Amino acid sequence: MQSLPPVLNVGFYNFVLTSKVVSMVSSESAPMRRLVRQLRKEGSLLVDATQGRRTKSILFMDSGHIVLSAISQETLARRLTRGEVDLSKDEE
Repeated sequence: MQSLPPVLNVGFYNFVLTSKVVSMVSSESAPMRRLVRQLRKEGSLLVDATQGRRTKSILFMDSGHIVLSAISQETLARRLTRGEVDLSKDEE
């Protein structure tokens, strides 16, 4: 039986492949807010996994896609390094 590739829970039962994550950054800086605003207008390469909540972190994927998460990048990094697929603590 083939094992599934490791995934990262970016919140609310949304997952990304850990091997595809290039970087995770805070959404608090003005350049990141401008980037998200621009991508929302274009409508391409942006994946909003916040379920309507405030964006706390932005994940850049090796495919060029950008994933918005309502989970802080510190929590995501902790999940990534521990290999956790924590489904119970989505809202922080």
